[in-house]
Amino acid sequence: MRNHEWLETRFNQIWNLFFPEVERKMVFIRWKGFWKNKFGHIRKTGHGTEIAINRLFQDERVPEDVIKLTIAHEIIHYMHGFHSHLPKQFNHPHAHGVVNKELISRGFKYAIKNEKLWVKNNWFALYKELRKTPVKEFHRY
Repeated sequence: MRNHEWLETRFNQIWNLFFPEVERKMVFIRWKGFWKNKFGHIRKTGHGTEIAINRLFQDERVPEDVIKLTIAHEIIHYMHGFHSHLPKQFNHPHAHGVVNKELISRGFKYAIKNEKLWVKNNWFALYKELRKTPVKEFHRY
């Protein structure tokens, strides 16, 4: 079951395995929102840094690799100084494809390819089923 404990466990595993050099201060993760056009986000709160993952991803039909990639994507924003205590490395969080370059350098190339195919072939129908709303064009960022 993809509950909060499951998400927190995956988050810690991904951080420890793929980002062990990144200093982590007051970062928490949670399921949030029912978004069609984004898979996750990162923001500062009064309690630290929140990483939010689309609540619809609790559905077991969403591949776990999509969730892992989304978590890694948000950790990279944190690592680049967006909504974290770390120095900001870029003016824009996606400048010059830095997030995908970093994901690829850390072994997520397969997941990027699989995610694109899954979004194209499955996401909109699943979203429509889960939300019972019309589906418009998808934008990852």
